[in-house]
Amino acid sequence: AILLGMALQFSVMPLSGLVFASLFGLTGAVATGLVLIGSVPGGTASNVIALLARGNVPLSVTMTACSTLVSPLLTPLAMKTLAGTYVPIDAWAMMRSILVMIIAPLAVGLAVHHWLPALAKRLARWLPLVAMGGICMVIGITVAASREDLLSVGIALLAASVCHNATGYLTGFWAARIVGLNRTDSRTVALEVGIQNGGMATGLAFGVLNSPAAALASAVFGPWSAISSSVLASFWRRTEK
Repeated sequence: AILLGMALQFSVMPLSGLVFASLFGLTGAVATGLVLIGSVPGGTASNVIALLARGNVPLSVTMTACSTLVSPLLTPLAMKTLAGTYVPIDAWAMMRSILVMIIAPLAVGLAVHHWLPALAKRLARWLPLVAMGGICMVIGITVAASREDLLSVGIALLAASVCHNATGYLTGFWAARIVGLNRTDSRTVALEVGIQNGGMATGLAFGVLNSPAAALASAVFGPWSAISSSVLASFWRRTEK
């Protein structure tokens, strides 16, 4: 299940980002952003949604961790291969950025949790609120900085994001069923493939690509995937036998 999820995460999602960008007439930095949101690992929101959907939460957490750990290699590779036709991609700079932005804080968090558990417990009470506020601020800045682009391609970008997100759910679920995974694990794989790490994509758009327009796809895809995954989790929870 883990290997299947990672394979789909870094193949189907980047490729479908490129396909839907082309189908909906997106070009330049905006199209690059859609490929970027498909090239990052799964988001931690998938773990919460897996819990709500009565999925396999340990599997979800493990898949998120594994895809995040390989992202310094596979995200720049996918971007260089697929998005290089839109804008120049510095794969080495992207790799360094992911290591600094994602892997280093993860290592610090694990160290604090291991050696300073009392401090970690106190921090856990308010850091989620800080994270939520930060996400809202980043989305606001992204939308404000790319207002003109959003006005011109907003509907097309939303439609492309809806199709991109749905492709992740469908391919994740049915590929898992085809290889023989049970329904619970198949739903977990679907959620993991369909929900992307929008924070990483936004950080790379600003920090490496230096393009607010490239961050638009994350600002649209992220909230939409939160809505769609919540609806999907509610449906699966009600239909569970």
